[in-house]
Amino acid sequence: MGILGRLFSSCSTIPEGVVAIKPFDKAKYLGKWYEIARFDFKFERNLNNTTAQYSINDDDTIKVVNSGYNYEKKQWKEAIGVAKFVGEADVAMLKVSFFRPFYGGYNVIAIDNDYRYALVCGNNLSYLWILSRETTIPEDIKKNYLATAKNLGFNTSALIWVEHDNK
Repeated sequence: MGILGRLFSSCSTIPEGVVAIKPFDKAKYLGKWYEIARFDFKFERNLNNTTAQYSINDDDTIKVVNSGYNYEKKQWKEAIGVAKFVGEADVAMLKVSFFRPFYGGYNVIAIDNDYRYALVCGNNLSYLWILSRETTIPEDIKKNYLATAKNLGFNTSALIWVEHDNK
């Protein structure tokens, strides 16, 4: 097996020891989410007012539209991708691609009953997001999600808290 074959066959979409939400209701998750906090990485560097919009494509995959305002370049940035369930549609373990054919993990690991607040991670401990249906999150939910993430091995002190000033 070549290097690329080994790379893609060994990729996992969720960190070891982390469990995706089950049961998960895709229909309730669709719509607009505001990014409250995230780990810094190159595709979102220098962005605030970041949001994610999820809708259904004709082929039943999920359309992902991420947007944010680059406060250094003073311009909006948008990325459009597609998400697919890794297994069953009632398990919140997905893979998402903005640069097909390459996919990364997208896993909802905590969510409230009303689907207003979510804790999401990538395929390893370097990707973490706290999302909300509003530009803020209640302090008790924030503390709960931070404790959950920390207990799973995420370095929560590295989170960037996103500004939503509606540029």
